[in-house]
Amino acid sequence: MSVAAVAVSAALAIVGAEADGLRILHYLFKPLTTLLVAAMVWRTAANEHGYRRAVLAGLLLSLLGDVFLMLPGDWFAFGLGSFLLAHLCYLRAFRLRGEWLRPIWPVLAYGVIATAVLAYLWPHLPAELKTPVVVYVVALAGMAAQAACVWRQRPDGAATLAAVGGACFVLSDALLAIDRFAMAIPLASVWVLLSYWAAQWCIARSTAS
Repeated sequence: MSVAAVAVSAALAIVGAEADGLRILHYLFKPLTTLLVAAMVWRTAANEHGYRRAVLAGLLLSLLGDVFLMLPGDWFAFGLGSFLLAHLCYLRAFRLRGEWLRPIWPVLAYGVIATAVLAYLWPHLPAELKTPVVVYVVALAGMAAQAACVWRQRPDGAATLAAVGGACFVLSDALLAIDRFAMAIPLASVWVLLSYWAAQWCIARSTAS
């Protein structure tokens, strides 16, 4: 699957999210972009089939989360649950390539970031979402930390892509949560979706190395 196809689809989804009267573009191209990335993984002739399967499962669960988050009405909890499962799939994939959470410094770094974001969001979160959000943030930070740990253990191209993908996911989700619950961010959809698909693209490309 070409970079151009993914880029054009992502651009149309972002335009649809930001432009009045073009919401249909967002509804069509947001899930399509993630599906195109998943198709790329499906077609990858990877040596590590367990890794590829786990990443593909994460992408398909992300696709489900994409749909929940853009549906009319309040489907946020369902989207959160879908992405939680996606991060667990990515965590499983990264574990296949390295030891659990070693060295410790990426764990500490992402722990500090996760704590800071949670502390900022906490007063703004609805009571019924506080526990699910904590669980989600722990899974997200753990996934990104494991990716960074694998990069330190085996600093090759695949591990670098996965680590960058994990970091982009943390950035994307932090921006999404801040914009949704705490403070409106100008052009939020642009920054959230750009970092989100950068994350998915990097993790997907890590299956080919």
